[in-house]
Formats: sequence, structure tokens, C-alpha cells
Amino acid sequence: MEILVVNPNTTASMTAAIGRAAERVAAPGTRIIAVNPETGPESIEGFYDEAIALPGLLAEVARGETRGVDGHVLACFDDTGLDAARALARAPVVGIGEAAFHVASLIAGRFAVVTTLSRSIPAIEQNLVKYGLAARCARVRASEVPVLALERREANACKRIDAEIEAAKRDDRADAIVLGCAGMVDFAAELTARHALPVVDGVTAAVLMVEALARLGLATSKLRGYAFPLPKCVAGSSPPIRSSSPSA
Repeated sequence: MEILVVNPNTTASMTAAIGRAAERVAAPGTRIIAVNPETGPESIEGFYDEAIALPGLLAEVARGETRGVDGHVLACFDDTGLDAARALARAPVVGIGEAAFHVASLIAGRFAVVTTLSRSIPAIEQNLVKYGLAARCARVRASEVPVLALERREANACKRIDAEIEAAKRDDRADAIVLGCAGMVDFAAELTARHALPVVDGVTAAVLMVEALARLGLATSKLRGYAFPLPKCVAGSSPPIRSSSPSA
């Protein structure tokens, strides 16, 4: 089995960390292919970054489909481009935000999300409503740590995340924590031990979900909203993304 893990930003070191984490939980025989677009933002922090990341993200998904991968993981916690990728792909596509929310809902009555910057909170809250899990989330908290500071493992960044987790336990009565950024992928185990509650990382959760869907032989429904895109040219410098449908 091959799973494509797409980091929608262009920071290669983050892609490598995401790939290593995915490999650690993947089943024997599963090959992880971790990639990032050649063009796009170096980090995704808010609605604008999401929008400019989309062409590169969808191009990587299209390449994975051509390769014939068994599933795709979108490794941005905002689930950037998730609906578009599901329409484009024949194989199942799972976003790390949705995966983490569902896993947390299976192990805790109430969970809190600890993300990076405050500008990311609205997108996460909107996704929780969309997925029907807003009532299970006690609060979305921002540590005010930029994504790239996580890459550098800055001491102050870790302290801010610790502080938000403690506040979520004390003030929000959260029983579990969801880490709201793919750049936090290596923090989950140590945070679980330090704070004595489950801490969910979306990358690893999404990999296991994609494996399960592939083993069950389930793929995204191609009725209505997730039907394959209609073949058409895209004007501009970007190459056209073609439909994966058998008729295209």
C-alpha cells in the first residue's frame, strides 16, 4: 500500500518531520510518500495562505493519482483544499484536522484544540461545525506560536503550548487535547506524558484512517459534490489539473 502525505506548505524540513511521523505508525508494508509543492507559502496561517496554497496542493494530489497511490493525507490542520482534493482523487483523502477531531471524540467527552496563531481559530471553528463536532470541542486555543517557530523547537514555543494545555484542563474542563498544527507532530508523546491526558496528533491519526479505508476497499463517493471535475483548461501559468474520471 502507498499513501501520499501532502504538506501544503513549501517548508521541506516540516515535510520530512511529517513523513517520519507517518512512517512510525504506518503498518508493515505501507509506504509513505511525503511531499510538498514547489510553489506556495512557506507556512499556512489563515485563510489567505490557504487560498494561495491550493494550486500546488492539488497538483501534488493529481500526481499521486497518476502514480496510483492507495490514499492521500492532507497535512494541514485547517484541512486546506480537502473538498477539492476529494473531488479530484479516486483514492480516499483524509485531512489531519478532521481525523484528529474524530479520534479525540472517541476517547474523551470534551476536547480542546491548541493551535498556533489566533488567526487560525476561525477556520478551525468553522470546520468543527461542518464536521458536526463543535459541541464536543470545549474551546480552540491559540498559543501565539508561529508555525516556523515550531520547526526550530524554540523553548518559548514549547512553554506557550504547555500553558495553553494546562489552561484547557483547568478552565475548559477538556479531557483530551488536539494539536492544531502539523508542525506539532513530534510533540504529542511528550505532551501526553507531561500533562497526563491524551494528546492527539492529526498526522498519525489520518495515516491510520487512510490505511483503514484502503483496506476496507472504500473510496470517496463520486456522486454529486465529490464527482470528478469536469475537464477544462485553466488559464494562466499553472498547468491544467485534469479530471481523474475514466471518461476524461
